Amino acid sequence: MLEIKRKGLPLSEAKKAIIMIHGRGATAESILSLVPHLNLTDYAILAPQANGNSWYPFGFMASDEGNKVALENSLKVLKEVWDEILYSGIAPENVVVLGFSQGACLSLEFSARNAQKMGGIVAFTGGLIGEKLKPENYSGDFQGTSIYIGSSERDFHVSAKRITDSADLLRKMGAEIKVELFDDPDHTIREEEINWVNQKIFL
Repeated sequence: MLEIKRKGLPLSEAKKAIIMIHGRGATAESILSLVPHLNLTDYAILAPQANGNSWYPFGFMASDEGNKVALENSLKVLKEVWDEILYSGIAPENVVVLGFSQGACLSLEFSARNAQKMGGIVAFTGGLIGEKLKPENYSGDFQGTSIYIGSSERDFHVSAKRITDSADLLRKMGAEIKVELFDDPDHTIREEEINWVNQKIFL
């Protein structure tokens, strides 16, 4: 049974929506703690909860086979949330997908597999998922969709090279990419990252 935590406007009243995706070991409630820091006053806010608090069992660059079943199920969860938003009458170009850590990886993966003009994609510490990047997994055209990826340049979980390689691939798919790699070792969301997305995506 899909569990979704909701905040902000009801879908029936909103013209914009955001899907917020939590990290490994976290909860939908935890990612919603970001809401007061983001300019989301006129958004419907939906945060799905992962089974067992994890979207897939191994690291995002581990063997494809190990993560395959859980990853496919998690992508289906996001598609279900996405379809609910679109069914309510909100256009894809007014839907933002945002995640942190494992949720950031999933937000990029889902968006790249369903590339179209969107309201924006925010990946706080994440890259595309897979042992190797496989461009053949992705199709569509982002048509100038703004994608933000922020991280430590030496994050323990997410390599800077995978972030820049992911950004290159997404750029080729028509996205406007902003990558910020910070000179600290912290696995966190920084004030500078919040400020950028508030000024460029949550207008």
